[in-house]
Amino acid sequence: LKRVALASISASVAEAATFPIDIVKTRLQLQGQPQLSSHFDTGFRGAFGVVRSGGLLGFYRGLSPAVLRHLIYTPIRIVGYEQLRSGGVALPAESLLGKALCGGVSGVIAQVIASPADLIKVRMQADGRLVRQHMQPRYSGIADAFIKITRADGFRGLWTGVLPNAQRAFLVNMGELACYDHAKRVIITKQVSEDNIYAHTLASVASGLCATTLSCPADVVKTRMMNQSTGKEAMTMYRNTIDCLVKTVRNEGVLALWKGFFPTWARLGPWQFVFWVSYEKFRNFAGLSSF
Repeated sequence: LKRVALASISASVAEAATFPIDIVKTRLQLQGQPQLSSHFDTGFRGAFGVVRSGGLLGFYRGLSPAVLRHLIYTPIRIVGYEQLRSGGVALPAESLLGKALCGGVSGVIAQVIASPADLIKVRMQADGRLVRQHMQPRYSGIADAFIKITRADGFRGLWTGVLPNAQRAFLVNMGELACYDHAKRVIITKQVSEDNIYAHTLASVASGLCATTLSCPADVVKTRMMNQSTGKEAMTMYRNTIDCLVKTVRNEGVLALWKGFFPTWARLGPWQFVFWVSYEKFRNFAGLSSF
């Protein structure tokens, strides 16, 4: 229970600190779709566009569902990873491949459960485009988004994009959790540093880069799938994740799968640092062992 609470608190702090970068990343990943006019094509221009349309508060549109998602998602994946690692499921606990498998599986389970909150977050972030064009946003808040999505797409509509979401979660957690865990062990074993903030910082930087590289293509597909409605009256661009992947590459080139890479990395790096350093400190204060 302590680990669940500490993971939730650390994740909420990290999410709030890095959320503006996530707004820009989401906009970059959505641009290039035929039904959306693109007003910017770089992170800096995207940031200026957000400020122009909604002021500084525009950077925090969709923060509440993002925090809600992490209150569910992060404790499940973190605690789940530790349980799988300690159990040595299928592969030795100290094996990098075993850690990667544990991270991927725990990430998928957590993401499937938290997918509705992630869907609402993506759509509320994407609504910034409508605000910039002086149009009414689709949703006024979490409750309004929940009601409108279920009314238009049914209860199952809350899991729109769950497959690319789960695929991304597998890759992100395989890179993030396994890389952080393994990198920290190597840093301590090789006596580069003791188990302190320096070791946690180095390990978090490595895990952020690894997670971004592995997950960005799935993240682009996930964002585009989740942004489209699936109701009967909706005009859907993509039939499924494969169709989305193929159309994205065909229309925009293979590099489009890494749209938003630098904003994603720029967010994951600080997110990793804030989360892991605070989580390790909280564990220490609570009398728990290091992650």
